[in-house]
Amino acid sequence: MKGSQAVPSDYSTLGALCVGLIQVDNYEEVLKSVLTHERPLLTAAIEGVLADWVARKKGLLQQYSQDRYLVLLEQSQLVASQEEKFPILDRVKEIEMGNKLPVTLSCGFGRDGSHPQELGSLARAALDLALGRGGDQVVVRDPEGFYFFGGKTKALEKRTKVKARVIAHALRELMEQSDQVMIMGHQFADMDSLGSSTGVALAARSLGKDVHIVLEEINPAVDKMVQYLRDEGGYQGLFLAEGEAREIITPETLLVVLDTHKPSLVSAPALLAGTDKVVVIDHHRRGEEFIADPTLVYLETYASSASELVTELLQYLGENIEITPPEATALLAGITVDTKNFTHQAGVRTFEAAAFLRRSGADQETVQRVLQDDWETFISRAQVIKEAEVFYGKIALAQVPQGGERGQLLAAQTADALLTIEDFEASFVLCPTPEGVVISARSRGDINVQVLMEELGGGGHMTTAGAQLKGTSLSKARSKVLKLIREYFAKEAEK
Repeated sequence: MKGSQAVPSDYSTLGALCVGLIQVDNYEEVLKSVLTHERPLLTAAIEGVLADWVARKKGLLQQYSQDRYLVLLEQSQLVASQEEKFPILDRVKEIEMGNKLPVTLSCGFGRDGSHPQELGSLARAALDLALGRGGDQVVVRDPEGFYFFGGKTKALEKRTKVKARVIAHALRELMEQSDQVMIMGHQFADMDSLGSSTGVALAARSLGKDVHIVLEEINPAVDKMVQYLRDEGGYQGLFLAEGEAREIITPETLLVVLDTHKPSLVSAPALLAGTDKVVVIDHHRRGEEFIADPTLVYLETYASSASELVTELLQYLGENIEITPPEATALLAGITVDTKNFTHQAGVRTFEAAAFLRRSGADQETVQRVLQDDWETFISRAQVIKEAEVFYGKIALAQVPQGGERGQLLAAQTADALLTIEDFEASFVLCPTPEGVVISARSRGDINVQVLMEELGGGGHMTTAGAQLKGTSLSKARSKVLKLIREYFAKEAEK
């Protein structure tokens, strides 16, 4: 018929459409910070800023719950927003309607999908990742990967412990339904991964389950605590190497992964395929890589450490679970190390957890003893600090001459120590390994080292992060870090 048009059979011919999901990160907390009669004005202001931004992009905005929105944009408009670095993130922070807390958003956009359902799935995955990384950011997802924007605000500490109770109940049921419990942290175990492991082991033992902690090797960062647990806590037979664990794991084994969510970083990656029951408990901002199909996930970026999360869970796992001094001491050591003696990332619930552990018999003298350096380590760290270079008057870059386990521990300690120097805002310390170079990055908070380390395939927190560069020399790794630093300050100068 003249003038008729064929209906497109392929969704892609309808035009490049993008689907977005927006969530106000701290909606309830912000509302509670204003007077009751001002709350409708604040809600209207948030919606007004979002509506104005979407209207400028000639898109569609639809609210589907009090703090969540659906957005439809043409792909060209999304690309333009990416080039602008999504100024909407800063615009909502400028809302002042009597609120004592800034408003922040988590946004997930799906693009390049073959049909609306795929776009929706991509947007949901992007939003989940934005939330898992602490919020205040936009994540764009296409079939090839993720793209990140924002993420400059520290995750807001949650005030309710409802989620901890729910997770604890689910974890207890999973333990009771399993034939044994196996626990592992990340490669090159630290005090937090070990401390949180002891807490989970205590719960499993209290429920009458066979339990093992998988350590690929006992490194200098945890060797004193491991010996203390063997002497005082009856842990002589609980530690297993990966080969031993692979021989006894079954599909009915509950595998608990602590202090990491990346399969490439766990101490024994092969174990992930040995069971259908995997629990992830972590406090790091979520990255692209994530353990596939976990049965239960407790990922809270507001927490100081995995040890803090496990300490809370222990309080809700049941009355018959009584924490003992050795586990309490190990958990307190984990919190102490990750908070730099309660000076970083330590919120109200961090101190509540520490107080609970002290009441449970945690020995502070033992914590300090296992964290003490020997004379050789102290001198080595001082030498590395002496030879550090300073850029832009606030960035310290150093390198550890020797590799090995002690070298990686020295790099992490040196990165922490450099931030105690006046005017230093961030530090990067390089350490050679047989596989390449490990980078320890630290920040006071103004510079997001997590985002910088993600550029090198690493990750972590805004203030504590790292990366492993395989097949790279120290000089090449140094050049890459310097390039990142220069690019960062070039972008800051453009603002």
